[in-house]
Amino acid sequence: MGILTGEVALVTGGGRGFGRAIAERLAAEGAAVALVARSAEQIGEAAAVIGARGGTAIPVTGDVTDPASVAAAVAQVEERLGAVSLLVSNAGVPGPFGPLWEVDPDAWWQAQAVHIRAPMLLLHRVLPGMIARGQGRAICVSARAARIVAPYMSAYCTGKIALNRVVAEAAAELAGTGVSAFAIDPGFVFTELARQTSEDQAAQRYLGGMMSRLRERANDPAGADDLARCAQRCVDLASGRYDALSGGYFELPDDLDALLAARAAPSSNSD
Repeated sequence: MGILTGEVALVTGGGRGFGRAIAERLAAEGAAVALVARSAEQIGEAAAVIGARGGTAIPVTGDVTDPASVAAAVAQVEERLGAVSLLVSNAGVPGPFGPLWEVDPDAWWQAQAVHIRAPMLLLHRVLPGMIARGQGRAICVSARAARIVAPYMSAYCTGKIALNRVVAEAAAELAGTGVSAFAIDPGFVFTELARQTSEDQAAQRYLGGMMSRLRERANDPAGADDLARCAQRCVDLASGRYDALSGGYFELPDDLDALLAARAAPSSNSD
């Protein structure tokens, strides 16, 4: 019996990288997991691996930027596993890269469909049920790009900034309902998105420093350690222990226990 036994988790982008690591860890803690993505083969293989390890997982194909597809995917999860009590919105795209006056505006806007529209659609679909039941948690995978200015990465930075604000707004509106929302930075791993970045001609032209860091991480024996750390962070947030921190954005080095203690401590009065 894991600490998430009885939970039904929906993880987008669950066929590879951080999404898969998160899904596998949630299942290991007892959650029934639905892996949602467009790549049927990847999520099918990931679900099979979880099942072979004794966990419960199903693959559900869908486009998280399309309202009808999101509704159909969630309905399938509810029919096969039960009401969704944990959402992990993880799907992402790396580009387009380059100056604002050079990038394709349509590609830039399409990136926002993944960064912002997808989590909005997912939250819009699953939050009513969570609120009605008085329990649930949503975790949106953001990035350090949400708090820095990174030239030639305006699509990514803007999307992640907006995502963090969506989470904060949702948490404020969810106050008193028993439902929590969080944003997290997953860490730095040479995932498929990182590979796509490293092979992108515009990224190679404008992001020389990042290219060097990606090559270093790809060749680092410990380069995948953040997969496990990110998955554990999701388990911690899903456990309910840190619900008082709802609305926050957290990076892996952040000490959630210290933040929780600081939140609970009475404020000092200097008068």
